[in-house]
Amino acid sequence: MNAAAKLRNIGPKGMAWLRQTGVRSLEDLREVGALAAYVRVRRAGFKPSLNLLYALEGAILDCHWQQIPDERRAELVGQAEAAVALLPQPKGRRMPAAGPVTTTRNDEDEGAALPDPGVFDSFEPPIESSIESSIEPGGDAG
Repeated sequence: MNAAAKLRNIGPKGMAWLRQTGVRSLEDLREVGALAAYVRVRRAGFKPSLNLLYALEGAILDCHWQQIPDERRAELVGQAEAAVALLPQPKGRRMPAAGPVTTTRNDEDEGAALPDPGVFDSFEPPIESSIESSIEPGGDAG
């Protein structure tokens, strides 16, 4: 790609993403539109921020991305969220999110006796281990 094909507002990483999705020039970008180009980048598995969306719109309008009016930004974001929601999930994340955890209690067990919490209080570890008992005080083992 030559210097004449450089798009306003788009850095090297964004240009690489666009090239990989078939957008190589301003004409290509105008043809597909900012929203479609952004969705192509997302569909390709990249994770661009919304700044790329604004930058693409700015490139088409030949203005700095920060000059995009707030109303237009909100419109673009809404459309992008709707379009991205329709994309298939990446291969490693196709399992649905786990549902809420629930606790089931049986009312018939309400009167059931629970073990006495003090039942484990009487445990005392052995004083000597088998290794210590085989060593005579002041001498070697064996």
